[in-house]
Amino acid sequence: QADGMILVGGGFTTLGGQPRNYLGRLTANGVLDTNFNPGAGSSVYSFAVQTNGMILVGGTFGTLGGQTRNFLGRLDTNGTLDVTFNPGANSAIYSFAVQGDGKILVGGNFTTLAGQPRSYLGRLNTDGTPDATFNPGANSSVYSFALQVDGKVLVGGNFNTLGGQSRSCLGRLNADGALDGGFNPNSSALVNALAVQADGRILVGGSFGTLGGQSRSRIGRLNNTEPATQSLAYDGANTIWGGCESAL
Repeated sequence: QADGMILVGGGFTTLGGQPRNYLGRLTANGVLDTNFNPGAGSSVYSFAVQTNGMILVGGTFGTLGGQTRNFLGRLDTNGTLDVTFNPGANSAIYSFAVQGDGKILVGGNFTTLAGQPRSYLGRLNTDGTPDATFNPGANSSVYSFALQVDGKVLVGGNFNTLGGQSRSCLGRLNADGALDGGFNPNSSALVNALAVQADGRILVGGSFGTLGGQSRSRIGRLNNTEPATQSLAYDGANTIWGGCESAL
């Protein structure tokens, strides 16, 4: 967080030696924040912090902060549930990204979001209502996003179509949700982590053996012309990281 506090989510029921159901918070030096204990009903896979400090939480849970929340919800900075934010989904949330205009990208295993059909990715307005203008769709789970300063959205997952076109586990959308036809590096298997470096190059992690048509064991790097403002991803528990670079 902006104050240096560290949000932690996962499959745990203790953190820092104290009971914490699937999420908690640490101080910058790793000490448990005893004032933050909202709890969730099952695993937490993703966080994003909005500009006002509110905390978006996604995962496989059906309750958050002691109240019904289907796979996603929002907390105040002190861990209190935001009762005004309850879009809901019908399956797991794996990734968030907050765009510069405050809109919230959501990726996961769902086919409905905020009561509307959305195939594995969608976008919410800041109040949790669905953004009707954004519906690119994928044909399987979305695990990760990264945002570029030009507004384009990198998307990683287990899909082989994105925005109605062939894309093997990795693709890029324009800010309006239309597929970027000029970006198609291809991954041979699941992409579950993305990050964009300050120089604009894109780090890619997952279970693949090839990236961009070249041999890369589970991690690689793509050239790019624009740096990112933010990257947020779900990192699968069984991913093994290697060390190669792909120059495309």
